[in-house]
Amino acid sequence: MQLLFELAIILLASKIAGEISVKLGQPSVLGKLIVGIILGPAVLGLVTETKTLEELSQIGVILLMFIAGMETDLDEFKRSGKASTLVGLSGIVVPLFVGYLAGIIMNMSTFEAIFLGLLLSATSVSISVQALKELNKMQSKEGTTILGAAVIDDVVVIIALAFLMSMAGGDVNLSMVIVKKVLFFAGAILAAWKVVPWVLKKFAPLNVTESLLSAALIICFLFAYVAELTGVAAIIGAYIAGVAISQTKFKHEIFEKVETVGYSIFVPVFFTSIGVKASFDGISQHLGVIFGLSILAILTKLIGAAAGAKLARFSWRSSMGIGAAMVSRGEVALIIAAIGLETKLISQELFSILVIVVLVTTIVTPPMMKFFFKQSDKQEAVKITA
Repeated sequence: MQLLFELAIILLASKIAGEISVKLGQPSVLGKLIVGIILGPAVLGLVTETKTLEELSQIGVILLMFIAGMETDLDEFKRSGKASTLVGLSGIVVPLFVGYLAGIIMNMSTFEAIFLGLLLSATSVSISVQALKELNKMQSKEGTTILGAAVIDDVVVIIALAFLMSMAGGDVNLSMVIVKKVLFFAGAILAAWKVVPWVLKKFAPLNVTESLLSAALIICFLFAYVAELTGVAAIIGAYIAGVAISQTKFKHEIFEKVETVGYSIFVPVFFTSIGVKASFDGISQHLGVIFGLSILAILTKLIGAAAGAKLARFSWRSSMGIGAAMVSRGEVALIIAAIGLETKLISQELFSILVIVVLVTTIVTPPMMKFFFKQSDKQEAVKITA
């Protein structure tokens, strides 16, 4: 019964907070993130982090990335390959190097410092996707570059993490990690090309309710499951499934129905649950470290990814918008932090600090994106009228 009450509160609060955020000139997702903090244990305590809520949240982020995949222009995605690579790699190198130096300054061991650098190199664009949708940038060159860079970032960081764990004495077979990822992408591309259209054609004429929607969700969840199984983030699998469906004649029908299902319950739960994770117990003792690492996390990813975008010949303002979209560390960094805690590469104290830092990067991403992309749009408008 408690879950039903929490779901009702989350849906009501997230919609109101989103509306207030838009009226204040910010993306609605910012309000949803902040209201999660207010509803959670950190403030009101109306919603608590439970296993069921976490699983509903996971479905929400998977559906969000699935929808993003269906909105992706594949031709533009192919054209932005070089730009995505530059943004993804430069957005890893700068946080990795500066994060390592910060770890050394904090008297960490070499392995611990590299781990901190890797964690700061992670990116999760699940929050950025919603901001891109609200800014009408999902199908732009900037939008496809951001999504492509996120895929590259995820793969490189996870392989680098596996390499570090094997060097640190963890039970990790680096060769197997790489092989599994290669097999996943090869299999996913083949399935997207041959299997997905065939499955949809077989389900479409069935005389059962919403057979096409069910087929799409089956494809989405299977791609996400296999991605997770092979060490690639589930959101990447869901995104590839969405791209696959975007190439079929069923795209528009499926998109509208999945968007209805996702945004009516699961996606709001995901946005709100991020805020619910916040805990400020003992935070006063570490405010300096939290502030320093938060600034470090924001600036290194912003500058690093923006530099890659500039190398790819984007304007400075578009480059900064792309850099801002890569700032959110989200659930990817939280997973890496949990691995570090489990393997004793970081302490419980540092883990708690990093959770707050990840939350800060997630909250600042939408308003930063809006600021830089609005500046970019103004610049383009001036060029057109000149």
